[in-house]
Amino acid sequence: MLDLVYIRNNPEEVSAKLARRGFDIDFTSFLEEDAKRRALLHETEEMRAERNRKSADIPVIRKNKGDVQTALAELKELSDQIKNNDIEINRMDAEQQDFLAAIPNIPDDDIPSGGKENNEVVSVWGEPQMLRAGMKDHVEILESCGMIDYARGVKLSGSGFWLYTYEGAMLEWALLNFFIQEHLRDGYQMILPPHILNYYCGYNSGQFPKFEDDVFQLRGDSDAFQFLLPTSETALVSVHADEILSEAELPKKYFAYTPCYRKEAGSYRAEERGMIRGHQFNKVEMFQFTRAEDASAAFEEMVGKAAKLVQKLGLSYRVSRLAAGDCSASMQKTYDVEVWIPSMQIYKEVSSVSTASDYQARRGNVRFRRESTGKTEFLHTLNGSGLATSRIMPAIAEQCQQDDGSIRVPEVLAPWMNGIEMIYPKTGDR
Repeated sequence: MLDLVYIRNNPEEVSAKLARRGFDIDFTSFLEEDAKRRALLHETEEMRAERNRKSADIPVIRKNKGDVQTALAELKELSDQIKNNDIEINRMDAEQQDFLAAIPNIPDDDIPSGGKENNEVVSVWGEPQMLRAGMKDHVEILESCGMIDYARGVKLSGSGFWLYTYEGAMLEWALLNFFIQEHLRDGYQMILPPHILNYYCGYNSGQFPKFEDDVFQLRGDSDAFQFLLPTSETALVSVHADEILSEAELPKKYFAYTPCYRKEAGSYRAEERGMIRGHQFNKVEMFQFTRAEDASAAFEEMVGKAAKLVQKLGLSYRVSRLAAGDCSASMQKTYDVEVWIPSMQIYKEVSSVSTASDYQARRGNVRFRRESTGKTEFLHTLNGSGLATSRIMPAIAEQCQQDDGSIRVPEVLAPWMNGIEMIYPKTGDR
């Protein structure tokens, strides 16, 4: 959520910056209503002070045998007016919050304006493999090696699901263990959050109310809004909601492993078969709470960490700076780490690293107390996949496939593969 005071003082500047992401807004009516609300607040506070004075006068009037009934009637009339004003103020507060909640974050000055067509490649690592004779795509090779069973995944859950089998299940678990080990080594604290979240987790992350229909909602005996988390970020952003942290404990560096549940799985174009898009996939998520002045360094650290994980797997990838209109609504800036998929001859995102500035912290009321001033300030939040596996495995299957149809297991995964260095095509039904 944006700072209301900043909007009041710089409405045209905010409008111009939001226009860079294709979001057009005019604050004229909003600020007129805001002025009326503040005037009503001031008037009501004066009424409260007058009511206090009149209440203090009642004993004096009684003592002097004055007209108490008239004074009591005036006091009641004043109290009724205050009550009516409070109702109106609450209505105006709710409308104001709804308006602010629908406004996306202001994009960072150093990212391009416009949509995804203006995304910029920052760096490239490795040589993208070209198609060669006999080369299989990931769907075919993962099935032929007995690693993924798409048909039985659909039988169990429907379109957009798959079943990890045998070496496929081992490779998936090896990837997750590798990511976890790397984050622990870098000093991040591990969290295993609930997979079922309440409404305010979605709100604090900035996904709700706009995208509340895009998650898997749960309907139980109560009327409470609960949903399956689409990413660990949605949980981690609210870990310190309504808390005031000490400056000494910053930055908070967390990571979490969860499956991610996505109701909207995309277009299912022909080239996005298999694991490229799905309703459930595994992901390790990095998250930081920092001071404003530390956010830039934290962002660079997290981008570097995500890229290094792909590099250690020996996979070709690139890093892209997203244009303002391609960043999610809550984010000020996003860099994507994209792995090369040879059969598609394109890069696909395996990590989005983003900084939200204080946008999410304002929604969740997450603050710290600065030691030098004693004042509280909103924290800055950053998140990044570290990593999602549903595109890493296809990349391994294709980039590491051999001429005989086998798959070479990346060396860094050896500790969790029970001595398996190569995964070979299977014959028959195991």
